[in-house]
Parts: sequence; C-alpha cells; structure tokens
Amino acid sequence: MKDDKFALPIHWNDYEDIAMGLYEKFGDDFTESKIYRIRFTDLLEWVLSIPNFAGTREESSEGHLEQIQSAWVYEWRDNQ
Repeated sequence: MKDDKFALPIHWNDYEDIAMGLYEKFGDDFTESKIYRIRFTDLLEWVLSIPNFAGTREESSEGHLEQIQSAWVYEWRDNQ
C-alpha cells in the first residue's frame, strides 16, 4: 500500500488490508510457518507502522493479532 493521502484509514478489524500491507512490506521473507511463529510484540510494531493505519497500541488485542496472522498467511498463499 502506498502512503496515499486519499486512502481510507485502516483499523484493527481490517485484517485483509493489514495482511496486504504486511505482505507488501515483507514479500516472501516470511513463509506460512514463519508467519505463525512471529512474536506478537513484533507483529504489533509492524502493524502500527503500516501507512494509513489508524489504530492504536491500546486498541490491539491478542485476537486481533491472531486474525492478522491468519489473513497474512492467506495473502502469502494467494501470491505463491
């Protein structure tokens, strides 16, 4: 995702948009098994750094991070 001033903000429940942003950032550096082994502390920081991400650290939850991991795996599979 490009840093576009006209892009809609991304929130914690926008799992697919977050997954696309992570895949664009990391590409094939992370395989399915590696994505599921990412520490949530690292994943949280990466999500917060996605352009147009409007969520806050305080709004995050373990459930959000688990959903993001799953969506990222599906995004990775779609690009294989």
